[in-house]
Order: sequence, then C-alpha cells, then structure tokens
Amino acid sequence: MRVDRSKLEAFVERAFADVGAALTAALVVLGDRLGLYRALALHGPSTSAELAERTGTSERHVREWLRAQAAAFYVDYDAASGRFGLTPEQQAVFADEAGTASMLGGFQLAIAAGRAVERLEGSFRSGEGLGWHEHDEGVSEGTARFFRPAYATHLVGTWIPALRGLAARMGDGLAVADVGCGRGVSTVLMARAFPASTFVGFDDHEASVEAANRTAESLGLSGRCRFEAHGAKGFPGKGFGLVSFLDCLHDMGDPVGALAHARSALADDGVVMVVEPMAGDAVEENLTPVGRVYYAASTLVCTPASLAQDVGAALGAQAGESRLREVLAAAGFGRVRKATETRHHMVLEARTT
Repeated sequence: MRVDRSKLEAFVERAFADVGAALTAALVVLGDRLGLYRALALHGPSTSAELAERTGTSERHVREWLRAQAAAFYVDYDAASGRFGLTPEQQAVFADEAGTASMLGGFQLAIAAGRAVERLEGSFRSGEGLGWHEHDEGVSEGTARFFRPAYATHLVGTWIPALRGLAARMGDGLAVADVGCGRGVSTVLMARAFPASTFVGFDDHEASVEAANRTAESLGLSGRCRFEAHGAKGFPGKGFGLVSFLDCLHDMGDPVGALAHARSALADDGVVMVVEPMAGDAVEENLTPVGRVYYAASTLVCTPASLAQDVGAALGAQAGESRLREVLAAAGFGRVRKATETRHHMVLEARTT
C-alpha cells in the first residue's frame, strides 16, 4: 500500500492531539480533587503561587498544572499579568459541580475505567466479563457525576412530562421504582420534584446503594425515598405506577428478563421509562463525537459488565432504537414509542397494552 504523506501527517497530528487529551484528563481529575478549579472560580485570576497558597499545594506542581491547562484551553492565561483564570464557560464545566454543564464526572469516569486495562486484556482474550464491583470506585462515582447534569436538566423538566399523563399522576402520588439507579441521582431528583409520590431505587452494586441512602437521608427524603440492593430481575414490590431504567438497561446481562420482571411489578396502568444513550441503528450513524464517548465507555465498562452476568446479552451503550424496541417487545410490551430525545439520550415509553 502506498502511503499518502500529507494524510499520514494529518492523522499523526490527530493522534498526537488525542494523546494530549488523554494526559489532560488525568490533570482534570487532579485539579478537581485538589480544589484548584474551585479556588480559581472563587478568587479569580491568580498566579501559581497564589493558587498554591490558597489550596495548600506545592507551587512548582501547580505552576506546571496551570500551564498544561492553559495549553489545553481549559484555563485562560494573561501574559501581561502572569495570571491564570477561568472564563464563565470554563467555570461552568470545571468548577460548578451542581451545574448543568459540569463535565468533571466524565473525566473521573474515563480515568477510573482506564485502570482496568490489564484485567480487560484478560477478558478480551477469554471472553469473560468484568463486573461493576470489580472496577475502581471512581467508575460508579464518576458515572453518577457524568449523568447528573443531563438528569438535572431533562428528567423532571422534559422526559417525565413527555410520557403521557405521567407527570400529573406523579404529582397526585405514585409508587415509583428506579431500577439500576446507581448512586440514586435520578431517584433523588424525582423524589424532590414529586413530594406526593414514593420512590425506591434498586441496584445490585452495594456501595452505590449505601451512598444513595446517605444522600436521601442528608436531604430529608428517607421517609419516602429509599434504596435497596437487588438485581433487576429480582427486585421486590408490586403495583408500581412507573418503573424507570436510566442509562442502565444496556449494562444488564438479561435486559429482556429485567424488563419482563418490571412488567410483572407494574400497576395495571403502569408505564416503563427506558432512557438510553442516543444512537442510530447503523454503526456509521454513530461515528460521531457522542458515539465515540459511548462506544469507548461501553467497551471499558458496559459490555464487560453485561458479559459478567447471566445471559450476557451485551447490548452495548449504542444499541439503537430498533434493537431496544426488539428487547421491549420480547419482554411483553405491546406499546412502545419514543417519547422524546436529546443530543445524548433517547426516551422510550413502554406499556403492556
């Protein structure tokens, strides 16, 4: 094969940029853990000495970190004053944990998931899976932080209202099961928005369940919002008006079995809400920046997690709407519609009749 020199050089530059991005991800996690972004947001443009003093860190380390962040355009640098600062947009992404633009969880997830590379090498060779509990704790924490902005923006404001009649019923009082809830971000958001309803979150990752219960208690929600460690095919309870699966169905070994169990736990007029990463049905539709993130996360975490469980369906985080509809139909849902979508998510509404 004859190599086109100009195309090769362009591709090398792209790969080189990605090496820089990968290295920078570790620095973002470091800056988050040390409070460097928060100090810049609080005090404004600073020298490395000022930032180090405010955060109790080493000036020489901080100096190099700031320069690397400036080279990545993650912080601003003013050559005249020698100070580094955050634009409002940079602050929204790196310093506002509760904001709807925060990306800190995504970086945390990426770095934590990467620590499993050696074990995943063995999984790739053997075909075996790697469960959530076998990952660094940063995977579960980073995942919760990664999805929180989308849930805070859309779950109560647009997704639930897009399901026919559901918002009004939850306002009147409904029993809700949030399956695969992780650290309970989605469950808590719903509980705070619908005080007449009761919520129980189910997840088989015990550390996440413990963290979720601590959050509910700290917010004064534990009386009507609790979390239990159960798998998706064995959670207890009947008569739920809503059973939700948010960004978790593709992680399950037996998604058909999980949905069938949810169907048996529904009230007669109950609904299942499935929220999954946005994806087209064909691979070529997903060769995008969004697809890149989800395919990568799916390779490192989601697909191995499914393969570590019974059945091991391994839907993957880019399964697409048609495949999800097939799974829902196999579980006995006769009525499925796409209720709404965003750039990053699709929301399916499923009913038995």
